[in-house]
Amino acid sequence: MKDRKAIIHSTLAGILAAGSVLAVGQAQAAVPDQPKEWEKCAGIAKAGMNDCGSTDGKHACAGHATVDNADTEWVYVPKGTCTKITGGVVVAVKPAKK
Repeated sequence: MKDRKAIIHSTLAGILAAGSVLAVGQAQAAVPDQPKEWEKCAGIAKAGMNDCGSTDGKHACAGHATVDNADTEWVYVPKGTCTKITGGVVVAVKPAKK
């Protein structure tokens, strides 16, 4: 009886350990590489969530967008991402910091 319990506990421990290893492996595979370049993507920023000034010069600070998805408000996204977002328009591209 003791041997049977020991075998069951060992088997369960092995299954749990294998599951943890697989979960970590999948989580690591899901993390994308650091972007090499960023795009200023206009038309997708939420009110108060823009990065820096507007493209029309009405303000020069982050967080000053007053409406969602304004054509003049932008956020940085990894290069190649902006046009995949509905309403996104690339305004400029810049290299990522190293």
